[in-house]
Amino acid sequence: MQQQNTNTTRRKAIAAAGAALTTNLFTGRVKGANDRVAVGFIGLGAMGGGNLRYAMQVPDLQPAALCDVYEPHLEAAVSVAKKGGYTIQGKRDFREILADKSLDAVCISTPDHWHPYMTVEACKAGKDVYVEKPASVYVDEGQKMVQAARKYKRIVQAGTMQRSGGFFQKAKEIVKSGALGEVTFVHCFQSGMTKKEGFTMMKDAKPGLPSDLNWDMWLGPAPKVEFDDLRWGVKVERFPTFRYFWDYAGGAMTDWGVHLIDPLHQCFDEQMPVSIVALGEKFYVTDKRDTPDTMMATFEYPKFLSTYESRTANPLPMFGMNQGAATMIHGSEASMMVSRSGCWFIPNDPKAEKKTWDRQSNPEMVAMNVPHWKNWVECIKSRQAPTSEIETCVRSSTTCILANLSMRFKTRIDWDEKNWTVKQKDVQPHLKAKYRSPWKLEV
Repeated sequence: MQQQNTNTTRRKAIAAAGAALTTNLFTGRVKGANDRVAVGFIGLGAMGGGNLRYAMQVPDLQPAALCDVYEPHLEAAVSVAKKGGYTIQGKRDFREILADKSLDAVCISTPDHWHPYMTVEACKAGKDVYVEKPASVYVDEGQKMVQAARKYKRIVQAGTMQRSGGFFQKAKEIVKSGALGEVTFVHCFQSGMTKKEGFTMMKDAKPGLPSDLNWDMWLGPAPKVEFDDLRWGVKVERFPTFRYFWDYAGGAMTDWGVHLIDPLHQCFDEQMPVSIVALGEKFYVTDKRDTPDTMMATFEYPKFLSTYESRTANPLPMFGMNQGAATMIHGSEASMMVSRSGCWFIPNDPKAEKKTWDRQSNPEMVAMNVPHWKNWVECIKSRQAPTSEIETCVRSSTTCILANLSMRFKTRIDWDEKNWTVKQKDVQPHLKAKYRSPWKLEV
């Protein structure tokens, strides 16, 4: 009887979490048109520093708090804020930010493994949230993020900023118009050329734990391990390398893959795939990363197939379109490709007119980040769902996480949408995160 009650409660929670895309559940205080939203920034590395700069371009937003466990990043952010006219004292513990009642909202730009805990705790503290993608590292974490947003009636915008970009909005418009005909195939791809030796300790790095880094707090809920330069990898001299270790992220699949699969979900009403099969290996790089340098995943959606290709040892652009990363949707009447550089409509009939929206012909459609921040602030005031409402990012992130699980366990994954789990019982335990004490993810 106890097990039955537990399952019933769980199903109700999942149902409630899934309601947001059709119902406006957001209520609470609505700030006046002239009120500025006070925001605290947690995590100020590559993404966090960028978000601070974008946010400072939004008139209705006031950067009011800064936090990072790495002192140089914190000092750099304090300097950036000061140049923008904001004198802010930096903090080293994010819990001080969440406890600050003068803050209306927080921006979370930490490594991926921190996203769920900080988002849930921020919602519990009565703060609206801007959280970077991917939403989570484990499937159950994303579900709890959605539940927290609903329970505490918070506006949670995810960092899938392409949704606010003109090219991606044009792509959705084309798909919704029916101009592509019946869609049966989608191709998401990224290509590039990495170094065979991959990432090694930086030349100027000193062996051992940096004195200005709180390594234990950086690890947080992740397993306790000795400091490792590559696992950390967040210095300004290179793009963060923590993303290549399963303890903190999901490699290219959740880093680039979310950005390539999310437009597909945006165009097709946030559908999830019903089945996933993926393969991948470290065929080329020789460093000690966990994640593959080459990967291919296939997703079966209710009415079409989609593939994701990660090719990092060969930079040849696809389809002769000079695009190293894009999403291409193929229909019975036409194809459409969208990237951060443009949107292209390509009819199957060679005599029909091709249409192009790109940086040269439509420069007003290029902006993504600042419009995304403006949308979030507007929704904080109106209490309406933002463009990248957290459930949309959780769905796109979960799709990528499932592909990684298929690859890692060499099995087909069948998705159970109703119960937000997979049908493969041997994979089910790996959907749930195991947090290191004392951290607990509780909604």
